[in-house]
Amino acid sequence: MKQAQLFSHQKKHNSQPPLILAVEDNEDNLLLLSYTLESLGCELIRQNDGLTTLLVAKEYQPDIILLDILLPGLSGMDIVRSLKQEPLTSHIVVIAVTALASTDDRERILSAGFNDYISKPYMIEDLEALVSHYLCKELNPASAYNLCQD
Repeated sequence: MKQAQLFSHQKKHNSQPPLILAVEDNEDNLLLLSYTLESLGCELIRQNDGLTTLLVAKEYQPDIILLDILLPGLSGMDIVRSLKQEPLTSHIVVIAVTALASTDDRERILSAGFNDYISKPYMIEDLEALVSHYLCKELNPASAYNLCQD
């Protein structure tokens, strides 16, 4: 079990950038998430397994958790249920980032307690739009999508 890789662990203040917890077991997918979120000006906590997600979420109180469904150890479904039952984490927006893409999968994922859902492979601008929507503000205008177009 690997520890959370922390890019910043300072307490949040109004002037600090949004803090996102990304839980993904595929290193390439985690790298893409990292690049996209950091280009938006977000701070990021990276994890590649779900076993410590609840503890990390309680301690750092991220603004959003991007959570894969198919993880080693605990599944994303189990993790979101625990997060939503815990008073310290029940308010945190949790977005499923998963390869499960059928209509039945989506309904099952949302009914488990996820706030939203994006299926892999996703377009960078779709992820940016989803994150921006839940942060309720415009982020860094030099988005990852725009940077990739140069």
